[in-house]
Amino acid sequence: MKQGKGANSMKENIHPDYHPVVFLDSTTGFKFLSGSTKTSQETVEWEDGNTYPVIRVEVTSDSHPFYTGRQKFTQADGRVDRFNKKYGLKDENAAE
Repeated sequence: MKQGKGANSMKENIHPDYHPVVFLDSTTGFKFLSGSTKTSQETVEWEDGNTYPVIRVEVTSDSHPFYTGRQKFTQADGRVDRFNKKYGLKDENAAE
């Protein structure tokens, strides 16, 4: 009998263990529960009363400048100013 694609057609013992983990933003302390194949010896008790492994990360949506609105544009402006200065151009948008 030919076995079709379905819930039982996955090969066994080749897939990593996918389980719930808590990701912790090291910068802000923000935590969220998600699924991952990563694991850790460090654990934390979550709001549902269960204990989960903790994965520490440096950046999340809680600390990334794009999501927080604290994005810096000085580098791009500096490049434009250097270009204009190098070629003797005046900034048409500058207030006089």
